[in-house]
Amino acid sequence: MIWYILIIGILLPQSLAHPGFFTSIGQMTDLIHTEKDLVTSLKDYIKAEEDKLEQIKKWAEKLDRLTSTATKDPEGFVGHPVNAFKLMKRLNTEWSELENLVLKDMSDGFISNLTIQRQYFPNDEDQVGAAKALLRLQDTYNLDTDTISKGNLPGVKHKSFLTAEDCFELGKVAYTEADYYHTELWMEQALRQLDEGEISTIDKVSVLDYLSYAVYQQGDLDKALVLTKKLLELDPEHQRANGNLKYFEYIMAKEKDVNKSASDDQSDQKTTPKKKGVAVDYLPERQKYEMLCRGEGIKMTPRRQKKLFCRYHDGNRNPKFILAPAKQEDEWDKPRIIRFHDIISDAEIEIVKDLAKPRLSRATVHDPETGKLTTAQYRVSKSAWLSGYENPVVSRINMRIQDLTGLDVSTAEELQVANYGVGGQYEPHFDFARKDEPDAFKELGTGNRIATWLFYMSDVSAGGATVFPEVGASVWPKKGTAVFWYNLFASGEGDYSTRHAACPVLVGNKWEFRRPCTLSEFGMTNRLPFLSYCCTLMCLIIHSFLVFNFHGVIQLTNTP
Repeated sequence: MIWYILIIGILLPQSLAHPGFFTSIGQMTDLIHTEKDLVTSLKDYIKAEEDKLEQIKKWAEKLDRLTSTATKDPEGFVGHPVNAFKLMKRLNTEWSELENLVLKDMSDGFISNLTIQRQYFPNDEDQVGAAKALLRLQDTYNLDTDTISKGNLPGVKHKSFLTAEDCFELGKVAYTEADYYHTELWMEQALRQLDEGEISTIDKVSVLDYLSYAVYQQGDLDKALVLTKKLLELDPEHQRANGNLKYFEYIMAKEKDVNKSASDDQSDQKTTPKKKGVAVDYLPERQKYEMLCRGEGIKMTPRRQKKLFCRYHDGNRNPKFILAPAKQEDEWDKPRIIRFHDIISDAEIEIVKDLAKPRLSRATVHDPETGKLTTAQYRVSKSAWLSGYENPVVSRINMRIQDLTGLDVSTAEELQVANYGVGGQYEPHFDFARKDEPDAFKELGTGNRIATWLFYMSDVSAGGATVFPEVGASVWPKKGTAVFWYNLFASGEGDYSTRHAACPVLVGNKWEFRRPCTLSEFGMTNRLPFLSYCCTLMCLIIHSFLVFNFHGVIQLTNTP
């Protein structure tokens, strides 16, 4: 979730600007139809070639019978004036027509269609982005390479397999990023599948070349030496492997000499290898975050659980909810997180998606150093903006939140709709501005953000939870519900326990709908400081394993 303005310029046609498919599952679905169209075109080409060959075959069979008869008695055959005429005609005219038929290029239609469609194809950035997403899902959900390769993911409808070549490509992507941990895992998987007899375009020599070096980079010199020798058994003339073998043996001999020259009490010590594993990164709570995404490490005790209740809520006697109150359920105590049941319809979701999809562009985050909006690897999605006047559904959703919370949405900004890509996520973050970000909302002319409202529009089989690493809370999507929490205390100070994250959806497609609001500063009274607040409205929609989020921002109206 992110609450900063995304400035959308002139939308270029897809032929002029690459859309970045890997950051949006919603747009990626268009590629399925593109590929289907190409397959149809390819089949038409094959049919045309088959028809052409069938014509040539029939002509050859006819002439085979004719020449077989003619060669038995050439003089008698051409002695017939009709045969003589037809022979002249065939050699002068018909063989030229056959030549033209053989030379006729039946691929024109297919090549033309392929050329047109290629401008909408993914590029290297998309392929690498999708590969990194698989590595991210592997780490977040503790999946081994064999499980992913065999497609044994929870909740899948369409099982798919990775070939040895696919595993090799994943390993190469990791290698390019100097991620030798994942390089080793995926090269070993590729080697394992080759050892099992899989027919592939790659060979064991290429795999062992990458694998041995990745192992060496992680400090396992003994294993690197074994793998290099195995490579040389397959290709004794491999130049790089022969060089590496000499280097590894030299290093090992040097370490042996160092150990021998050490004192007796240290004689058995060896150079400590680098610790193998995922590299340490910029996110200190990553372990807690990923555990919560898997449903582990939740810190709700039975005693606290007994204090959580269910109730009916009428929006402080709002006429719309007196006869049909909303159903409330306590999800968490500190911070207090409330879930509303049966609060939004699938029809509303589809309308918002249809409005937003044509406008999606790469989502951005606020750079605290430059103060500008930029893309980031920790947020993989696309977003678009919608205005309330464009469709009554947008206004109706806003009014529903206003009626249930008592917050005024009249000055709310446009609705932001985001769609997550492959392994799409938004790592732990705050919805409010901290003290070291005094100008976070300066461009918006607003104050801080007080609360978050999150709709869930369908159930999810795997992934997609909203987690709070500071308190060990996980909130799981449940169709037709919404959750709500405050980001600020009554004093206006930020509640740091509300730091939260959107876990990557393991299987599916994730959409977000959010609305930052534009508010002017309120003045001070002699009774109470009137602060300019924003309430973040977020809606997570999941449709047949597709996860959709909806965010909006509303003005808090203070009363004495």
